[in-house]
Amino acid sequence: MRDPQNDPLEVAKTSVRPERSRGTRAGRVSTSLDTNGSGEGHQPERSCILTRRTAPREELIRLALGPDGQVAPDVRARAPGRGAWIGVGRQALDEANAKGKLKGALARAFKSGEVIVSPDLGEKIEKALRQQALDRLGMEAKAGNLVNGAERVETAARQGKVRLLIHAADAGEDGRKKLDQAWRVGGGDQQGLVFPEGRTILSMALGRENVVHLALTDAAAARRVTHAINRWQAFIDPDAGLDGGHSAGPGAVDDFVDEGNS
Repeated sequence: MRDPQNDPLEVAKTSVRPERSRGTRAGRVSTSLDTNGSGEGHQPERSCILTRRTAPREELIRLALGPDGQVAPDVRARAPGRGAWIGVGRQALDEANAKGKLKGALARAFKSGEVIVSPDLGEKIEKALRQQALDRLGMEAKAGNLVNGAERVETAARQGKVRLLIHAADAGEDGRKKLDQAWRVGGGDQQGLVFPEGRTILSMALGRENVVHLALTDAAAARRVTHAINRWQAFIDPDAGLDGGHSAGPGAVDDFVDEGNS
């Protein structure tokens, strides 16, 4: 769900400069279950409880089990207690949930019969990922890692200071093209990223007025923003992720592991 609905995120044609990061793989933990959801200094791997595919945990989505048996999204992987990981897009998750496969997989992962899975879990995850992306932009704004306003963005782009260029979904085509050209002149990519929300939502996220265009000027900040947007978009559409759509894993229920026959 997008609120309001806007143009899809144009992610295939943009990347973060001067480098892109998909996380290190210093540790490998091929398990679908964890006990604390924390860990710093390395990026261990986890397995999707539905497909058994392993990936760095930063590319998957953690689900937490509450004391009342309710399963809730934990997209920041900070909730205490047991957690299980999923690596599929929303359509596949919703189908697995409707067929009872998700509940069964969670019950096995949590080793608990007290598992309550809301029918709108997919929507809750999407909302949480959306909010995380908006929060990340807000944090980078407070840290002074981005600029907004067409003139300031254009100047920074031509000077080669822009690491990621973002346009609001309702930005005018002429404005986008002008800043895209400025970014190319400064050694940037062919075009900026069209954020799947309009200027009103972006302005609220950044705490600034009329944010139509913005630019990340710090490479690490650009990577953090890219990753947050990628996780959100990959869950909505596994084929449209910034890193080729791999973050959300397969999009078809046919790829799920049927443990009763394995």
